[in-house]
Amino acid sequence: MLIKKPADILPSEITPQRLFERRREFISRSGTGLLAGAALWHGLPSSARATTKLQTAPSALSTTEPLSDRDAVTGYNNFYEFGTDKADPARNAHKMALRPWTVSVEGMVGKPRRFDIDELLRVAPLEERIYRLRCVEAWSMVVPWVGFPLAALLKQVEPLGSAKYVEFVTHYDPRIMIRDVIDWPYTEGLRLDEALHPLTLLAVGVYGETLPGQNGAPLRLVVPWKYGFKSAKSIVTIRLTDKEPATAWNKFAPSEYGFYSNVNPEVRHPRWSQATERRIGELRKRPTQMFNGYAEQVASLYQGMDLKKFY
Repeated sequence: MLIKKPADILPSEITPQRLFERRREFISRSGTGLLAGAALWHGLPSSARATTKLQTAPSALSTTEPLSDRDAVTGYNNFYEFGTDKADPARNAHKMALRPWTVSVEGMVGKPRRFDIDELLRVAPLEERIYRLRCVEAWSMVVPWVGFPLAALLKQVEPLGSAKYVEFVTHYDPRIMIRDVIDWPYTEGLRLDEALHPLTLLAVGVYGETLPGQNGAPLRLVVPWKYGFKSAKSIVTIRLTDKEPATAWNKFAPSEYGFYSNVNPEVRHPRWSQATERRIGELRKRPTQMFNGYAEQVASLYQGMDLKKFY
């Protein structure tokens, strides 16, 4: 039998202590709901589950680095609504119905709207962007996302001059999703200038096809210079506000997860160093780049800020 020694265990394989302590309670409380969700899923038409090809154009914003393996990108995920093990989302996310699906854009906007997901696909031409995405647990991927700039959607609703932040609220269905771990629904946020940056993407696909559930179908955020947990999955509400929104992981563990969550190798996670990372599929470690390698494009957003204080 293979026994892992502590030195062999990656930080990404370590369950946070608070989750470990609550897992037994979760198992006893959630089994019935998961079974009920599975029954609902099997009643859905096949068209609600099918993966389809997307017509895309290449993007000048893409990196030229080699792509990560597709099986790793779609099979090794953080999507705690469907389980805390990295393989759980791929096993469970198919229970989520992707149609009908609407996204409400509201708050400090001149023209609040509720978009049908298929209507959203017509907001801007889809493009393929190959982005580095870095997880907080010191591993990274290079992923070919398909989507359109968040700015294109926000333009449709005309943000007010008083709006300073954008809050993202994700889908939560307690019949098929975990009822414990953090305060659901999952919420995230950006400053408005971050949200309007050309690199900030609303993704609807990956590897040229519509997103699978475990990767945040049917609509997710991708912010490549921040840690992966900032990229909220399965979005149902986008809200503009003048106050910094509370974010899910910051509420859960404020000493570990700040609002900005920019990739910064000089800020150590309380339980491991962020100075190096391991690319999925590789054995060697590599130095972590400031802003995940996007410093030239985004560093001006944080001019004059103490990035160790505003982590």
